[in-house]
Amino acid sequence: MSLTQLHYTQLDATTWCATAQVSETLKAQQEEKIWQTAAFISHIARYDFTEVNWQYHSATLTLSVRELAHKQRQLQRQGVRLLLKKLLNELNISDSLDESGFPYRLSNNGYYVCFSHTSSANKNNVSERSALTLNETLKSHIAVIITRHRPVGIDVESNNVKWRVAKRFYSTDELAALKSLPIIQRDNIAKLLWQIKESFIKIHQYTLAQGLSMDYAALIPDLMCCLEGESTIQVVQYDLPHYRIAILPNQQTIVIF
Repeated sequence: MSLTQLHYTQLDATTWCATAQVSETLKAQQEEKIWQTAAFISHIARYDFTEVNWQYHSATLTLSVRELAHKQRQLQRQGVRLLLKKLLNELNISDSLDESGFPYRLSNNGYYVCFSHTSSANKNNVSERSALTLNETLKSHIAVIITRHRPVGIDVESNNVKWRVAKRFYSTDELAALKSLPIIQRDNIAKLLWQIKESFIKIHQYTLAQGLSMDYAALIPDLMCCLEGESTIQVVQYDLPHYRIAILPNQQTIVIF
């Protein structure tokens, strides 16, 4: 497992976040799986591997799609915790994560912790043949935030929100505002709204249905201004409950702090 594209950002005196890409090469494991499957199917020694009837391997590749999802979850879980360690080392903080309840906190100094991750590929959209290729190297974008004062939220997202999904979950006012925009702007704002909703879900422990149905239409003008800016960090004031929204466009990350 390795972390690349590391970015550290300080948002205020006691709030920091980090983003990265985590990857893990699984080629050797997959090759071993193929050897084991070949031996099971054909009952031959490895030196007779070329005699395997390859038509049986469609089942192995289908299984690898399921394994891909499992491996991806493992990579994300381990990756965000490794990124937290990197951030704490960067800040010279010696502490450990308390995962006994939500929101997560650091065991000794009580800092609040929030994670986010996104897959580099949707396993439901890959073919059986490409699933084997994807299984060689898994990648995921990950993010973490820590702060002293209160629960915070973070969301990293690589893909746009499909319009049919937005129409299912977004409020009437949000949809009306989005429909009035050119498609590119509409998709960009819809994605930011989704990330804001996801972040507040983590802060308030809403159910998914509750969080996605929240109305943030009032934020759309400020979000549009942020997209027009060239700064690496854009901050939007959100009056209730006095949270701020930081947009890190280069890292495709939203932070609520």
